[in-house]
Amino acid sequence: MELRTHDTPEGVKVINLVGRMDIAGTQEIDLRFTSLAATQKALIAVDLSEVSFLASIGMRTLVSSARALMNRGGAMALVNPKALVQQALVAAGIDSLIPIYPDVDQASRGLQAAAQKS
Repeated sequence: MELRTHDTPEGVKVINLVGRMDIAGTQEIDLRFTSLAATQKALIAVDLSEVSFLASIGMRTLVSSARALMNRGGAMALVNPKALVQQALVAAGIDSLIPIYPDVDQASRGLQAAAQKS
């Protein structure tokens, strides 16, 4: 599994994940993902467009980081998951905790609106 990051001009950190979020893939990125997404107050958009499979361990990483981020006053959004990945997220109810957007621009606007409310 691969993890890349960049910041948008609006101050949103985009984390691009590439590969399978199964046991092996999630273990490869877990520490780095957690340190990027859960250790500070930030607005994080997690781009899932290149994630081909999402297991429960990957969902746990997303949810635990999102909760830690919210506790610090930040927010997380998920971006453009493939159909099967989105189905898994919705079936597990994760979309009620972490909003899903079709692209980074919409996620950025949603995150900024959420930050203004808090």
